[in-house]
Amino acid sequence: MFEKLVVVDCRAHMMGRLASIVAKELLNGQHVVLVRAEETNISGSLFRNKIKWADFRRKRTNTNPRKGPFHFRAPSRMLYRTIRGMIPHKTSRGEAALKRLRVFEGVPDEFQKMKRKVIPDALRVTRLKPGRDYCVLGRLATECGWKHYELIKRMEAARKVQSDAYYQKKKEADKARAEALSA
Repeated sequence: MFEKLVVVDCRAHMMGRLASIVAKELLNGQHVVLVRAEETNISGSLFRNKIKWADFRRKRTNTNPRKGPFHFRAPSRMLYRTIRGMIPHKTSRGEAALKRLRVFEGVPDEFQKMKRKVIPDALRVTRLKPGRDYCVLGRLATECGWKHYELIKRMEAARKVQSDAYYQKKKEADKARAEALSA
């Protein structure tokens, strides 16, 4: 999938599978932008994932916790760290690969009119057995201390209204163009 820039919509993707595919693309030289990171799914119930995250949060440097490891609360940073774990980030090759990655909550203005792709191999509906528990990364992040979930939801609702208006206008223009060509 080598293109200049690939924008991936993370909604309803399994986090680990998405991360492994994106990591491989980054190492192959592809520039990747991940949007709507807060809509990524993780297998297992919210309760179970909260316990796992609390266990991860407990890990720190004993002498001076400010030296790390750092436990980011934002979904974009959680997803970034998951991808970082699949890349040899301490080498120059890995460092260059991570510079090709950008992760966002919601869809920023610069990517709103760009085609957003999905990764079929990482979609929840294709990978998770029906009836199995899963949780949404944004909800987990909120439970762990991220404070912007409601704000992102409001901004996404406004973006969807704007996007729908743009799409309707585009559809009318395409219809008028088709009529003009057929006449």
